[in-house]
Amino acid sequence: MTGTQLHELTALEQAAAVRDRTVSPVELVEAALARVEALDAGLGAFVTVTPERALAAAAEAEARVLGGGDLPPLLGVPTAIKDLNNTAGVRTTFGSAVYADFVPGFDDAVVTRLAAAGTVSVGKTNTPEFGFPCYTDNDVAGPARCPWDRTRLAGGSSGGAAVAVAAGMLPFAQGSDGGGSIRIPASVNGLFGIKPTRGRVSNAPLGSDVTGLGTNGPLARTVRDAAAMLDAMAGPVLGDTTWAPPLPPGETFLGCADRPAGRLRIGRALEFPVPGVGLEPEVATALDDAARLLESLGHEVADVPGGLLPPDLLGLFERVWSLSGATLVVPPGRGGELRPLTRELRARGLALSAQAAMEALNALRVFSRRYVRATDAFDVLLAPVTTMTPRPLGWFDADGDGAADFARQVRYAAFPALYNVTGQPAVSVPLHWTGDGLPIGTMLVGRPADEATLIALSAQLEEARPWAHRHPPGWHADA
Repeated sequence: MTGTQLHELTALEQAAAVRDRTVSPVELVEAALARVEALDAGLGAFVTVTPERALAAAAEAEARVLGGGDLPPLLGVPTAIKDLNNTAGVRTTFGSAVYADFVPGFDDAVVTRLAAAGTVSVGKTNTPEFGFPCYTDNDVAGPARCPWDRTRLAGGSSGGAAVAVAAGMLPFAQGSDGGGSIRIPASVNGLFGIKPTRGRVSNAPLGSDVTGLGTNGPLARTVRDAAAMLDAMAGPVLGDTTWAPPLPPGETFLGCADRPAGRLRIGRALEFPVPGVGLEPEVATALDDAARLLESLGHEVADVPGGLLPPDLLGLFERVWSLSGATLVVPPGRGGELRPLTRELRARGLALSAQAAMEALNALRVFSRRYVRATDAFDVLLAPVTTMTPRPLGWFDADGDGAADFARQVRYAAFPALYNVTGQPAVSVPLHWTGDGLPIGTMLVGRPADEATLIALSAQLEEARPWAHRHPPGWHADA
């Protein structure tokens, strides 16, 4: 590895180096931990770092390499788990002071899957309280800051995961997405992120299927790394109520990154979920630029007909989103420790009648069927991730008003949530940087259960306009 710092390697390059014994899992994990120690104080990527556990797991991985035989595909590659996911024996705060000392006794299924693929977690990444906001700040670890401009928020709710990858602490990281929570931080931090189709990645053992909005997925610097991580995550667990059809035998998501995309019909979906909200000029420029790039690659780009979004869509989503607040387990007498936004959403959820909740859920499911059918003439949809450039620290919540905070988030990031409602797979592709050096991602949306086309198309875009060489300030700093 002479002449190459380990953090510059992709996840797949690290895995290959472990297999051919040019680098050891212990060296990879030590390098990742060193960068976390050197960089994280100014970025806020982590809530909890677990060096002893990580080094012990790396030593076990090293023993497997020396023992020979079949090895898991990502053996020894460092990663981290979002602090919304349960990790046995490791503090899991859900971004809330109420759970600051909580240590679960079990792993979520996605944690088990990633470990089985050979990855080594170095800790828990920062997330907002219970994952509600589209930015990352909490009373446990403070804000996650965009490494491209540390006066800006890193997005959320997988903001810590995105910062860790963008700053070169990790080659890839696990996130989750219930309303844009992978795609928004991917856009803000110049990464590639995948929100898989509903049921592609199990939410076992406790993940709620009441709303059907949330799913786990990868954040990475390259399409191939994200695809490899999705391969590791994907698959149902016995008892899941929703699951996606598997890829054909012998196929992988990583393999999809190496196949031709073909000529696709791409629909530009510009109908605003929020009336009266427009795109900032830089975001509009990024979207137009992406459309021209797609056309230059031989794809047909046409506008999706308007009138597909009912006028009450936002209200329906808000009611369903607040249902998650109604199910929060808050110890008696500690509700006042919740942040204003959480208190607001919890109050809204608890105030809903059973009839109102069911009517909202049913209306969204009817809308989803109609929307998917109405856009089925397109292979892929093209849309913005956010309406604005990355927001300054305190932009959403400086006034301490939970309702105003939520209203700002709606204006900023209503587009991604639409595809949590429909359950379609969606990605954020880092194709544009502003004149000030801030990334702006572009969203691509696939047909239900068709991550394969999204990955193939994203790989084509990455080849046409590479982005992995772009790094934020501090990337070349010695750990």
